[in-house]
Amino acid sequence: MSGHSKWHSIKHKKAAADAKRGKIFTKYIKEITIAARLGGSDVEANPRLRHAIDGARGVNMPADNIKKAVMRGTGELEGVNYEEISYEGYGPGGAAIIVETLTDNKNRTVSEVRHTFDKYGGRMGEQGCVGWMFARKGLILVSKDAIGEDELLELVLENGAEDMKVEDEAYEVTTDIKDFHIVLTAIKEKNIEVVSGELSMIPSTLVKLEGKQAQQMLKLSDKLEDLDDTQNVWSNFDISEEEVETYENS
Repeated sequence: MSGHSKWHSIKHKKAAADAKRGKIFTKYIKEITIAARLGGSDVEANPRLRHAIDGARGVNMPADNIKKAVMRGTGELEGVNYEEISYEGYGPGGAAIIVETLTDNKNRTVSEVRHTFDKYGGRMGEQGCVGWMFARKGLILVSKDAIGEDELLELVLENGAEDMKVEDEAYEVTTDIKDFHIVLTAIKEKNIEVVSGELSMIPSTLVKLEGKQAQQMLKLSDKLEDLDDTQNVWSNFDISEEEVETYENS
C-alpha cells in the first residue's frame, strides 16, 4: 500500500510486507526475471535489475534464488514468461489507483483485480484514466533524527536529486529514475540511515480521506496488494497516521 508514501504509509507497508515474506520473495523473483529479460544481466547497465536485486537482498533472499531469477530472465534457465500489465481505477472518495502486475495469465489477473475493486468499494477504469496524475520517480525517505535538514539538502542536490520535502518525521527526497541510485548511494556512503528507497509513482494531486472512506481505502489497497500477481499498488490518497493506526488495530 502506498499513497503519497508518507512516513506512516511506509511503516504500514513495511509491516504488511514483513508479515508476507513468502509473497515478497515471489515478487522479487518476478521483478528480477523480467528486469534481466528486458535489460540484461549487467547491474551497472540495468538500473531496474540493480534495484530489484537490492530489494531482494534487503529481505534476505538467498543469493542462489537471485542468481537463478537472473538466469531465467536472460534465457540461461527455463522459466515462466511474465508479462507486465497495469490496471487503473478509483477507490473510496475518488482516490486514483494504479495496480502494477507481472503475470503469466492476464485473463486470470484482470478478473482478480476487477473483482477486488468491486468487492472493496472501488471501481476499475479504462487504461489511462488516472495514469496521467502520476510521474515515475525515485523516492527516498530519511529520518529527521539521522541528519540535519540543510546538510541533507546540500548532499542530495549535489548528487542530482530533484527536490526534498520535510514531512512530520522524515525528509522525502525525489529524484529522476536515472539518478535514483546515485543519490541513494551518496546518502548511504555518509552512513545516513535510509528508512525507505524505492522507484515510486508520485501523484500530482492528493485526495484527503477520513473516517469510513479512509478505512475502506486502506482495506482495498491491502487486498489489491495481496493478489498473487500484484507487484505494486499506487494511489493519491492522503490519510492521517491516526487513521492508519485505527485500521491496523481493527
